[in-house]
Amino acid sequence: MAVKNYTTIFIEREGRVGRIWFNRPEVHNAFNAIMIRELRDALADVRQDPQVRVVILSGRGTSFCAGADLNWLREIVHYSYNENLQESAELADCLEELYALPKPTIARVNGSAIGGGNGFLAACDIIIASREAVFGLSEAKLGLVPAVISPYIVRRIGEARARRYFLTGERIDAARAEEVGLINRSLDPGMLDAQIDDFVRMLLTSGPEALAKTKDLLRSIPRLSFEEAKRFSIEMIAKLRISAEAQEGMAAFLEKRKPKWAE
Repeated sequence: MAVKNYTTIFIEREGRVGRIWFNRPEVHNAFNAIMIRELRDALADVRQDPQVRVVILSGRGTSFCAGADLNWLREIVHYSYNENLQESAELADCLEELYALPKPTIARVNGSAIGGGNGFLAACDIIIASREAVFGLSEAKLGLVPAVISPYIVRRIGEARARRYFLTGERIDAARAEEVGLINRSLDPGMLDAQIDDFVRMLLTSGPEALAKTKDLLRSIPRLSFEEAKRFSIEMIAKLRISAEAQEGMAAFLEKRKPKWAE
């Protein structure tokens, strides 16, 4: 993974874990065009690094991500339709790249996530949040809609709950966010990293290719007809069974030892 001097994010590797930090604590990690571009670059780096097996996304300071930067919004007000189209496409591509990353992703939600900030956490696989975190989909309060993040939020909480929170823009505490499925678990801030370490350990016991294919399966099956899903799944498992990773995994199981990727 390349070491780069970003201005809005910070990236580091600890063993087999890549960590990406939103690094604008002075504005509660609100995102702008620069952060989106830098995040896309960082995701490309961790995707290509064979040493990185798990990716953790979090925020510096007291917030996870406060949504779009107000100064950026002041600029966007004067953009043309085509300029806004381009800016929106950049964010959409960034979220898709995070969602489709062939490595498990964990959102470490250390504080509040407002507006578009929820898109980043919802595009991750596992979301662990501080009990002090507050969530809000308040775009309608600004005369906007949570458009670009909606595919990920609706997949997380379902249409019925999305209707409520998209329309009211009400604040959601961590307990309620866990109840509706926006996050997987909320716990005391001091326990956040220990819980994430537990998930990392579990993920590292699974085959890297198997995890990538599992994410592909989860992303593909909902879009397919029953017959298409049947064919897709049959072909996937047939190919995996003869792969080097699966051969090693099955041999390790039968020989009562750890597979090589878990050593």
